[in-house]
Amino acid sequence: MSTFDPPQPSPKWTHTPEEVRQLAEAAITDFRDAEDRVAALQPEDCNFDSVFLALALAEGKRIATVEPLAFYQNVSPSQELRDAANAAEIAVKDFLVDSAMRLDVFRAKQAAKKNIEESGRVLSSEERRLMYKMILDGTRAGLALPDAEREQLTRLNKELSQACSEFPHVLSGYTKRTEGGQEVYDITFQFQDILPLLKFAENPETRRVAYQRFDGRLATNEPMLGNILDLRRQVAKLLGYSTWADYVTEVKMVKSGKGVDQFLTDIREKLSPVGLKDREAHLALKKKEHEAKGYPFDGEYYAWDSKYYDRLYVEESLSLDDQLVKEYFPVSFVVPAILEIYQNLLGVKFIQIEGETWHADVQQYAVWEKDTQDASDFLGYCYLDIYPRESKYQGAAVWPLIPGHDKADGTRCYPVAAIVANLAKPATTERPALITHSDMVMFFHEIGHLFHELLSHTRFARFHGTTVALDFGEAPSQMLENWCYEPKVLERMSSHYETKKPLNSELIQKIIQSRYVNVGLFYLNQVSFSAFDLTVHMDQEQADLTQLWNEQRELIALLKGNGLRGGPGAFGHIAGGYDVGYYGYLYSLVFAADMYATVFKKDPLDPERGRRYRETVLRPGSSKDEIDLLKVWCKVHERSHVQVANRLYAASQDFLGREPTSEAFIRQLFGEPSA
Repeated sequence: MSTFDPPQPSPKWTHTPEEVRQLAEAAITDFRDAEDRVAALQPEDCNFDSVFLALALAEGKRIATVEPLAFYQNVSPSQELRDAANAAEIAVKDFLVDSAMRLDVFRAKQAAKKNIEESGRVLSSEERRLMYKMILDGTRAGLALPDAEREQLTRLNKELSQACSEFPHVLSGYTKRTEGGQEVYDITFQFQDILPLLKFAENPETRRVAYQRFDGRLATNEPMLGNILDLRRQVAKLLGYSTWADYVTEVKMVKSGKGVDQFLTDIREKLSPVGLKDREAHLALKKKEHEAKGYPFDGEYYAWDSKYYDRLYVEESLSLDDQLVKEYFPVSFVVPAILEIYQNLLGVKFIQIEGETWHADVQQYAVWEKDTQDASDFLGYCYLDIYPRESKYQGAAVWPLIPGHDKADGTRCYPVAAIVANLAKPATTERPALITHSDMVMFFHEIGHLFHELLSHTRFARFHGTTVALDFGEAPSQMLENWCYEPKVLERMSSHYETKKPLNSELIQKIIQSRYVNVGLFYLNQVSFSAFDLTVHMDQEQADLTQLWNEQRELIALLKGNGLRGGPGAFGHIAGGYDVGYYGYLYSLVFAADMYATVFKKDPLDPERGRRYRETVLRPGSSKDEIDLLKVWCKVHERSHVQVANRLYAASQDFLGREPTSEAFIRQLFGEPSA
C-alpha cells in the first residue's frame, strides 16, 4: 500500500441532474469567454501564450469538466441523470459546432503563427504540433475560404449533419413465448441476438431467412445514404480535396484515399489464396452435412453459411469445446490476473480505494508507479465497471474521463479513465461467473486502452492518451491481444473453477491453433467492408449502392448473396463518424503485429520491454506523429540538446528503430510454423 495521498482528489460521482446541467452550461460559458478574449486581441498582441496556450488551457478545463458529466448516460442507474447527461453532451456538441466556425478566433491563430515565425521564437515539438493542429482545424473547417464559399460550406455541413443524425438504428428487445405448445424465441436484429442463430441453426433455410432480413433490416436508409455521400462530395470539392476520402485521411496515418486503396489491394492479394482454401474446406463440410441430413447441395457458399461453418470447422478440426475452455476462466480470477500481468509488465501498481462511484459494483483504483518514492509518482485514477446491469452500456469500452495535462498554475491534472464491460455474473452459488476465451481477449484488449490513458504524459489535453490517429488507435491494444495466445500467459490467467488448475498444454495448443483457423475468410470479409467504405467515398458519381455492396461481398469476401437487398442501409459506420475508417482495424493490425514480433515475442512478460513500450509508444499520446512513435523519433533539430536526444534515440532504437512493415502481420495471418 502507498503511504502517500494522491495529489489530486478522486472525482465526484453524486451529481444531481440539475448540477449536470449547470456545470455543462458553465463549461460552455468559460470556454466561450476564453475564445472571446483571444478574438479581441489586436493582431500585434497575438502570440503563442495569448492564443494557442490560452485556448489549450481552456480546452483542457472544458474536457475535464464535461466528459465525466456526459459519462453518466452510459452507466447511471438513474433515468433522470442519464437524460441530463445526454442533454449536456448535446448542448456541448452544438456549441462546439459553432465554436469551430469562429472566423475571429481563426484569424487570431493566423496572426499568432505569423508573429511567432517572424519573432524567431523557438517552440518545443509539442508546442509546434499544437500550433499546426489548431491552424489545420480551422482550414479543414473552411475558415480560410472566401465569404461566399464559406457560407455555402456552412449550409452543406448543416444538411450533412442532419442527414447523418436521421440515419436510423434498430432498437429492440428479446422475448420468449409459447406458440402452438412450444417455446419459441423472438430473435431481434441486435447482433448479439441473431449471431447465435447464424452460428448454430442447422437448417440452412432458417439461416437464409434470418440473414436476409438482418442484412436488409434498414433498407429504407439507402436513399438517405446516397444523399449523405453526395453532400460529402460537395463539401470536399469546396475545401479543395479531390474526394471525401482524401479529406478524411489527411489527418490519419495513411494520409490519402490512394494510400487506403493500395493497402487494401495488397492485403487482399495476400489473403485471397488463404480465403479460397478456407472456402473449399467449409464447402466440403457443408456437402458432407447436407448429404447426411438430406438438404440439397448446390456447391455454393452463401453469406448465411459463414458463421455456421466457421464454428463447425473449428470444432471438428481442433476438437475444441469453447464451453470446456470457459470453465478455466472464472471472472473472479481472470480480472485480477490480467491486472497483475499489466502492472508487472508496465511497472505500476493499482491500489483499490473507497470513494464515490456511480454504482455499488464499481471498483475504484489509485494508480502509482511500482516503486513509489513520493506523491509525484501518482499516475491517475481508474474505474472498473465490469458486470452487467439494467440501463448500462451493453458493450465493452474505455472512457477517457479526464485527460492528463498541465494546468495554468503549473500543477498537473492527472488522468482519470473507466473501463465498462459486461462480463458474466454468477448464475448460481455453486457455479461462479465464467467467460469465454474470446471474452477474455476482449477484456485484455480494453485494459490496454486503459493503460494508454493512464500512462500517457503530455503537456496539452488534446494530445493525451488515445487521441492518436484513428487508424493507429487500436494498434497498442491489438498488439497486447497476443499475450492471450502465449502459453505461459494463458497458464497465469486460467484457473478451473473447481480444480483450480490452469489450462493444460493440450488445451492451450488448441486455443493457439484456433487463432489461425478461418483467418482468410474472416479478414477478406473485413477487406470487403473496407473496400465498400472507400469506394463510395472515392467515386465522383453515385453508384447503385446495393449492387456495389453485393458485388464486393462476392468478389472479395467470397460469399454469395442471392436475393439480398439493402445491406448498405445498415452500415452505420458511414453515417456514424467512422466514414473512410473501416480499413483502420486492419491497418492498425499491421503495426500491432510488427510491434509484438519485433519487441515482445521473445519474452512478452519482460518488464524492461514493457518499460520501453510505455515510454516510447504510450507516454507521448498524440504529441508526435504516430509513425514516429514506432521508428526513430529523435529529430535533427533536437540533437543540439545532447542528453535529451541521446535518451530519445536510445529509447526509439530499443523499440522498432525503423519504418514498420506488414511482414509480421502476414506471418501471423498465415499462422506461425508451429501452429
